[in-house]
Amino acid sequence: MNKPIKSVLRQALFKSAEPGFVKSSLAGWVGRRIGLGDASFWNGYYGTDSASGKTVSQQTALQLSTVWACVRLIAETLATLPIALYEDKDGVPVVASSHPVHRVISIQPNADQTPVEFWECVVASLLLAGNSFNEPHLVGGELSSLEFLLPQAVSPPRRTSNGAIEYRFIDSDGKSHTLLDEQMMHTRGFGTDPMSGLSPLAMGRNVFGAAMAADESASKMFANGMKLGGVLSTDQILKPEQRNDIREDMAAKFAGAVNSGKTMVLEAGMKYQQVSMTPEDAQMLQTRAFNVEEICRWFRVPPWMVGHTSNSTSWGTGMEQQMLGFLSFTLLPWMKRIEQSINRRLLRPDERRRFYAKFNPEGLLRADSAARAAFYSSMTQNGIYTRDDCRIKENLAPMGGNAAKLTVQSNMLPIDKLGEGAGDAQQARSALLDWLNEKPKGNQE
Repeated sequence: MNKPIKSVLRQALFKSAEPGFVKSSLAGWVGRRIGLGDASFWNGYYGTDSASGKTVSQQTALQLSTVWACVRLIAETLATLPIALYEDKDGVPVVASSHPVHRVISIQPNADQTPVEFWECVVASLLLAGNSFNEPHLVGGELSSLEFLLPQAVSPPRRTSNGAIEYRFIDSDGKSHTLLDEQMMHTRGFGTDPMSGLSPLAMGRNVFGAAMAADESASKMFANGMKLGGVLSTDQILKPEQRNDIREDMAAKFAGAVNSGKTMVLEAGMKYQQVSMTPEDAQMLQTRAFNVEEICRWFRVPPWMVGHTSNSTSWGTGMEQQMLGFLSFTLLPWMKRIEQSINRRLLRPDERRRFYAKFNPEGLLRADSAARAAFYSSMTQNGIYTRDDCRIKENLAPMGGNAAKLTVQSNMLPIDKLGEGAGDAQQARSALLDWLNEKPKGNQE
């Protein structure tokens, strides 16, 4: 190893100040004793090599605008969805607001994070590392908080000789801890190993590395004024020192975007022939656009949602259809993984028969005002929603009284009053017809 440990840690602390996932992926190791067997540290620092020669790590991958946009889109969207613990009461779901699990997952996960911040970390960890680790803390046998653990600080789980799954991690104080499966809320991403999910960054290192190489190449082209170079020709034979002096003088005075447009003075019969190369000639723009689509394919995000609108989307024609596709194909798998992880680890076996955690994605499917009005009208006229149900969905206070009753289109009767008073209505109709057919007495002869 060429770099001393102190130098590596100093660079790791500097890198932790860069924009990235959670505040730092490596600064938490500063002050700890690090050995050659600490694979999670060295993998987090050095990353994974790719075919392009670029090193792919959490920090370098998030510097790609498409990776940053995809991770933020999924993490922030899912974290801002309402999540609650429901109780099944005779087939009717009711929010279990008094249950400690509900308070933790929807109100206050821990002392340091809000629910949005906490679930952002969980989803971002799944998207980048393929796993999310959270330690439940109990007080008096009831859940009091969930502590988010950096995936880099947790060793891969292993199965012990007695069949239990064991997790080892290092806390912020540098102390090593060992937890069993029932003491850890482990949410796994896609993978073939039942004990651990696959890391998208590791599996897609060639895709991400190619995008990094393309970005670096484009940046260098901008640094050189978007030009491949030029040719200075003269009839005289120059010495090597003269060639170097001319090359250095040209680079100092005319290279770079800030020096564009300057007038060049040539002497001794020299001629300058420009050799230009545009990004279109090198297919740079096409390559970078393809990299955007490739990265979106890894995160299962439609390119238009991260600002790539060069091609039409096949996810639907209207915004509602496109949002439905995003919900069904992108968010739903992550929502199900988190919900089932909560049910499995935070609820007791006897509670799982009645309680379950669930995200509410209905806010993503809100259409325009006219469509919502037509939907509510249809639901209330067919006895599915009450008017108070519609008011609550529009964040309005319920009115109570008849507004809380189910009605149908037939005279807007309460649904449990259908069929009553049919005889009275028929009698009234007959009386009206008799009155209309009756001749006025003043015309009788």
